Amino acid sequence: MLLLLIMIMMMAAGGAAAGGPEVHSLRGIWRLGNGNGSLSLRGEVPGCVHTALLRRGLIQDPYNRFNDVLYRWISLDNWTYSRTFKTPFDVRKWQKVNLVFEGVDTVAHILLNNVTLGRTNNMFNRYSFDITSMIKEVNFIQVHFISAISYAAEQSRCHKAYSVPPACPPPVQKGECHANFIRKEQCSFSWDWGPSFPTQGIWKDVRIEAYNHYHLIYFSLTPFFGNRAQQWSLEIESIFNVASSKPIAGLATVNIPKLQTEQTYSVKLQPGEGSIVLLINISKNSTVETWWPNGHGKQIGYNVTTTFIMEGGYQIEKISKAYFRTVELVQEPIPGSPGLSFYFKINGQPVFLKGSNWIPADSFQDRVTYDTLWLLLKSAADANMNALRIWGGGIYEQDDFYDICDELGIMIWQDFMFACALYPTNQDYLESVRAEVSHQVRRLKSHPSVVLWSGNNENEAAIASNWFSIPHADREVYIKDYVMLYVKNIREIVLAEDKSRPFVVSSPTNGLESIKEGWLSENPYDTHYGDTHFYDYSSDCWNWSVYPRTRFASEYGFQSWPSFSTLEKVSSAVDWSYTSNFSLHRQHHENGNDQMLQQIGYHFKLPLTTDPIKKFKDTIYLTQVMQAQCVKTETEFYRSSRSEIIKGEGHTMGALYWQLNDIWQAPSWSSLEYGGKWKLLHYFAQNFFSPLLPVAYEDNGVLYIYGISDFHTDHKLTLKVIVNSWSSLEPVCTLAKDGVTVKAQSAFSIYKESINALLERCRNCTRKSCVVSFYLVGEDGLQSPMNHHFLSSLKDAVGLEKTQLSATVSQQDDVYIFDLQTTAIAPFVTLDVGNIKGRFSDNGFLMLERKKVVIFYPWEPTSVEELEKSFTLTSLMDVA
Repeated sequence: MLLLLIMIMMMAAGGAAAGGPEVHSLRGIWRLGNGNGSLSLRGEVPGCVHTALLRRGLIQDPYNRFNDVLYRWISLDNWTYSRTFKTPFDVRKWQKVNLVFEGVDTVAHILLNNVTLGRTNNMFNRYSFDITSMIKEVNFIQVHFISAISYAAEQSRCHKAYSVPPACPPPVQKGECHANFIRKEQCSFSWDWGPSFPTQGIWKDVRIEAYNHYHLIYFSLTPFFGNRAQQWSLEIESIFNVASSKPIAGLATVNIPKLQTEQTYSVKLQPGEGSIVLLINISKNSTVETWWPNGHGKQIGYNVTTTFIMEGGYQIEKISKAYFRTVELVQEPIPGSPGLSFYFKINGQPVFLKGSNWIPADSFQDRVTYDTLWLLLKSAADANMNALRIWGGGIYEQDDFYDICDELGIMIWQDFMFACALYPTNQDYLESVRAEVSHQVRRLKSHPSVVLWSGNNENEAAIASNWFSIPHADREVYIKDYVMLYVKNIREIVLAEDKSRPFVVSSPTNGLESIKEGWLSENPYDTHYGDTHFYDYSSDCWNWSVYPRTRFASEYGFQSWPSFSTLEKVSSAVDWSYTSNFSLHRQHHENGNDQMLQQIGYHFKLPLTTDPIKKFKDTIYLTQVMQAQCVKTETEFYRSSRSEIIKGEGHTMGALYWQLNDIWQAPSWSSLEYGGKWKLLHYFAQNFFSPLLPVAYEDNGVLYIYGISDFHTDHKLTLKVIVNSWSSLEPVCTLAKDGVTVKAQSAFSIYKESINALLERCRNCTRKSCVVSFYLVGEDGLQSPMNHHFLSSLKDAVGLEKTQLSATVSQQDDVYIFDLQTTAIAPFVTLDVGNIKGRFSDNGFLMLERKKVVIFYPWEPTSVEELEKSFTLTSLMDVA
C-alpha cells in the first residue's frame, strides 16, 4: 500500500494528471419560443414556460380565478428552450465532456450544434450526454419539448393490447387525461385538491462536466449497527464515470475526527460506471451519538472527509455528514389479536409516527425556494410532528427538503411516484422507471430522515377494490403488470441499492400478509395488518366509533377552506360567496362543499346573515373549526389506541393525516394554506400531537380519560378536571387526581366516571349547559395542553352568550404580545392578521378565563401598527 501511495504521489507531483474536473453550469437566461414561432421571450433555467410567461407580463398569475382552464393552451403547445454558450475551457485537455441535465420536464429532443444528443421522457431521471466529439468554442443548444398532454395521449393510443385505466380524471377536477402514460408529476394533470398545469421546462440544473480518467457522480453514506459486535459501521459508496479503458488503482482515506476513526483502503475502479464500496468500522473507544426523530432526542451528525488519490488522476476530497441511526419496520404477531403489528423502531426504540402527508408545494417548482420549504417543514416540527409521507402523486423532493428534515428530525415515508392508477409495463417504460428508481435511491439514501421506501400510493387497493371496473376475466393481466412493475423492478432495485431501510410495495398495504397473498391482498384496508387510509365524510366526525382501530393510519382527513386573506389574492369581489362560480370551480372533490356544510351542521349553526361577504367569511371560519375538531377527534382516537387490543384490534403506531400543505389557494384537506399560513387544524395539531396528552372519550355513558405519552420514562402527575357552565367564567367544580402514573411510550386509561355521576357531582350542570376541561401537570413544571370534552353539540349549548372580546398588541423583542380579554366563555377564539406572515402561539381555543396572552411570531418584519390594522378576532358567537 505504501509503495502504491508513493507512486500515486509522484505521478500527481510530476504533473502526469490534469487538475480536477471542470464543471460549468448553464443555468440562467435562455431563449424560449412556442411551436409556430409567434412567441419568443427570455426564459429562466431552472424554470418552466408558465413562470417565464408570467415574469414577462404575457400572462396573469396562473392561480388567479379561472386561469387554470384559460391557460390550457400553454401546456398544449410545443415549446423550445435554446441558448448559445462559450466553452469556458480548452476542450483538448479533457478525455471526456458530458452535458448533464438533473431534471427535464418532461418529453424533449435535445440538440447541440444541430446534432441530436438524445431524447428525454422522464421528469425524475438524470440525463447525461457525451458531447466530447461535438463541443466547440461557441455552441448552440436546443431543447425541443413536446406537450406532455399530447405525448401521454399518444402513448395511450399506441398501447393497443389492453387499456390501462383510468383514462381521465373526474370532470370536477378539470384535468387532463392519461397521466399514467408519462413519467411526470401525476398531480400536474390535476387532482382532487389541485389544478391542472402540465408544465414544460428544464426544472433542475443543467451543466457541462469535463474530466480526465474518472469523475464522481454519486456518493452516499449508510450506517449499520452490528448487534453481535455492538459496533457501528459506515458504508461509503462512491459511483464514478470512468473514462479510462483500463482499471484504475488508487487509495481511499476516510477520516471522522470526532469518532477517532481514520482508515485507508486500496481501491480499484473498473471502466464505464465504476463503484467503490468502503466499510468503515467506527472506533469502539468513541461514543456514537445517534440521530433521533423530533421529540425523541437530538439530530447529531458527524463530519466525514473521504479522499480518493487515484493513479494518473487527481485527488478528490468529499466532505459530508454521517448520521447514525437504525430503522426497523416490525411486523410480528400480537398476543390477543389476529394479524401482525406494523410499527417503526428507531435505534431500537418503538416510535409512534405523528405527522401528515406532503404534496408538491407549488405547481411551478421553480417558485419553491429553500425558504418555502423551511417555513412549511419548521411548521410541521413546531406542531410536534416527527414524520411526513411524501405522497406518490407528486415529485421526489429537492435536496434541500431532505436536508431540512435531517436537521429538524422529521422522518420521511418516501413513496415512489405512482398514484391511484394502473401503469403500463412495456420494455421502454420499465427501463425508464428502473433508471428513475436507481437515481433517486442513490440520491436520497444518505438521509437519516428517510425511513421507508414505498412502491406506490393506493394501487394495491385500486386492484383489490376494483376501482376501475375491470372484468374478472381480465384481472390477471393487471395483477401481472402490478407485480412486474413494483416487485420485479422497483423492489428489486431498491433492495440491491439500499439494505438499510424497509420497503413496502404499496400504501395502504397488509405488508407481509400482502406478500403472502401474492403481493396483492384481498383487503388492503384490513385493520389487523399494515397501514390504512380512511375517509368518511357523511358520518358524524365527533363519533370516535366510526374510525378504524388500525395498526397504522397513514391517510385520513377532512376538508376546509383557506382563510379569506389567502383567497382574496386570487379572486374578485363577485367570487366571495360559498356558492359562486369561483367557489365551485376551486372545489375539485365531488360534493366537497356540501360535505363540509353537512359536517358543520352536525354540531354548529350555519350562518344566517344577509351580508354576503360576512356569510362567506363566517362559512370559511366554520369549515376550519369543523376540520380542526374532526381531525383532532380522529387523531386522538389513533393515539389513544396505541397500547391496547380491543376486540382483536389496536396497537396503532402511526397517525399521518391528509394533508400538510397546499399547492394553490383552494378548499383542501391541508392544515397549512398556500403561502404557509396556519389553519386552525395546524394549531390543533400542535396540541393533539403533544408528547404528553390527556384524551377523553365517551362510551356507553361513561367518560374515560387516557394519559398518552411519547416520553421514554414514566411520569407521576396530577390530572386536573374542570367543569364549566357555558354561562359563567367561574368553574362549577374542579377535581384533582394526584399520583397518576403516565407510563413511557404508552396510552392507558387514567380516569373514568359516568356522565350522570359527573353531572350529579357538579350541581346545576346538564349535558347542554356544561363543558369538561382537563390537563396533566407535574411538580417539575411538566404540563400537557388543556384538552376539552363537549357533552353536547355546540348548536344545542345552553347559556352561551355573545361576548365582548378585545385585544391589545405590544412588542417584546422580536415577537408581539396579544393580551386578550373576554366578558364570557368564548368557543374557538380565532386571531387573524390577514396577509402578515407569521403564526400565533395558540389559536382556535376555548377561552374559559377572563384574560389570555397569545404570542405572535412574525416570519417577516412588521409592527404593532400593521398588526392592529390587519387584526380580526372571531369566536363562535360572532357567527350569526
